[in-house]
Amino acid sequence: MSWITDLSTLISRYVLVRYFKSLKVIQGHTDYVNSVKFSPDGCKFVSSSNDKTVIIWDVASGKQIQILNSHSKAVKYAQFSPDGNMIMSCSMDKTIRLWDVKLEKEIKILQHERGVRSAHLSPDGTTIVSSSCDKTIQLWDVHSGNMAKKISYNANNVRFSPDGKKFISSSDDNYIILWNVQTGELITSLVQHASAIRAQFSHDSQYIVSCSGGNIIRIWDVDTRKEIKKLKGHKDKVADAIFFPDSQTIVSCSDDKTIRLWDLQLGIGMQKLIGHTDYVTDVDVSPDGNTIVSASNDKTIQLWRIF
Repeated sequence: MSWITDLSTLISRYVLVRYFKSLKVIQGHTDYVNSVKFSPDGCKFVSSSNDKTVIIWDVASGKQIQILNSHSKAVKYAQFSPDGNMIMSCSMDKTIRLWDVKLEKEIKILQHERGVRSAHLSPDGTTIVSSSCDKTIQLWDVHSGNMAKKISYNANNVRFSPDGKKFISSSDDNYIILWNVQTGELITSLVQHASAIRAQFSHDSQYIVSCSGGNIIRIWDVDTRKEIKKLKGHKDKVADAIFFPDSQTIVSCSDDKTIRLWDLQLGIGMQKLIGHTDYVTDVDVSPDGNTIVSASNDKTIQLWRIF
């Protein structure tokens, strides 16, 4: 009978589910923390903040390794390059900055006409895609620092696909759009039904997860370009949602001050993490899937470890 099969599936998924608990509360920023991203080896993470700084941290100790402080306004995002030797950051000071981690110095500055809301490095580390308050998306060559393409579109957020051939944008016009990196042309669009804040691919490129000004997370099938699931549970705006490395688990964060884990196959919440005292603005998962890092407007970063 089908209900027995469904029950067996549910039980097996619960047996395999990973439960996380708080490992560390990290303090160091003096204003809202906007982003947190692990290094490729999972031993470090980088954070960005409204306090105009980018900080590299050691995961094991929770201590600062480096502070990068050349930005003159809020830093919206920072990430490591695929080889871990460079940091890319973007800011409302109109710039994208590249930093050499070993030399501890800034090596390039890329300029928009207005504040940069979002930027992302391609999986091979050769290209940056950025979105700005100047209502453009721009593609940049990392080696030369030159702009390769400019698209007139007002996007909140941009992210590359795992193969680097496409990127996805999310926008207040309620659309999530897939773009061709080589040509800069629109491939297809998905309707989000509310202001689209962020969207990104699963690691296997089969799915897209998106979040919006509402409290619903949506899952899309890349091949059919159809919405296949809605995840409901957050009580306020969902700020971010990303896939675990297995592409079967999702972690999200919200203005309701919680972090939630979701099972993609079952479409249900598996765990709620409580610890932050203000909006949770960003989350990331370590490459091995065993650690979560979260950022918040409470000016702290928290590490959560599987047990």
